[in-house]
Amino acid sequence: MHTSQLEMDSENINRYLLEGQEPYPLIIVCPGGGYTHHADHEGEPVAQWLNDIGISALVLKYRISPHQHPKPLQDAQRTIRLARKHANELGVDPERIGILGFSAGGHLAASTGVFFDTDLQGEDDGMDSLSSRPDLMVLCYPVITMGADTHEGSKHALLGADPELALVEKMSLEKQIQPHTPPTFLWHTADDEGVPVTNSLLFAKGLSENKVPYSMHIFESGKHGLGLAEDYQDIKSWTSLCETWLRKRGFLKRK
Repeated sequence: MHTSQLEMDSENINRYLLEGQEPYPLIIVCPGGGYTHHADHEGEPVAQWLNDIGISALVLKYRISPHQHPKPLQDAQRTIRLARKHANELGVDPERIGILGFSAGGHLAASTGVFFDTDLQGEDDGMDSLSSRPDLMVLCYPVITMGADTHEGSKHALLGADPELALVEKMSLEKQIQPHTPPTFLWHTADDEGVPVTNSLLFAKGLSENKVPYSMHIFESGKHGLGLAEDYQDIKSWTSLCETWLRKRGFLKRK
């Protein structure tokens, strides 16, 4: 029996696919973990929430330290292309494929939105002809900059102990936004001690300057790494706010 490339890659992709007559939108979930591990609470529970609101999901176990840039980005781009190539097999709409990331996974997700369709010398299997641009992004307390307000652990794991200035500039994603960067939903807490809220503010500023549609929600207080934030009465509303935004962007049917 023929083995599809998606099946070959399945070790690093966990599927949470809905079944039905119409193709579903799909969101690829990138858990956080400082580019050193994958935070479980930002993976499967998030995929299940997406399923509950009518969106199929893939949880990506992208390469982490000791792998460095561009390996994680290659993995994310490849997953987007795989999803488009195998849209019929997955039962998804190839024109409604988004990406969602937390913390360092947010940096990875945002990277796909600013570096889409670039040649990173990944696997030469003919998929480069498919677009790796996500149709939208959901960035949850994301690492964005590699500058003064970065998360040092993520920077070190992704770029190494002494990266060249040009690479630091390149991977400071607030400097790489362009008019075709996908519409974005951002949320953060104002007193996040792990990844300063400045990261989201810088990205929102760049989106605004490039006239990219976005929605941003800053909650007054909450620790880093909350995931779905189910134990935080105010912050857990991010999921309903995001659902409303996804509906506005055409990922869900209007009520």
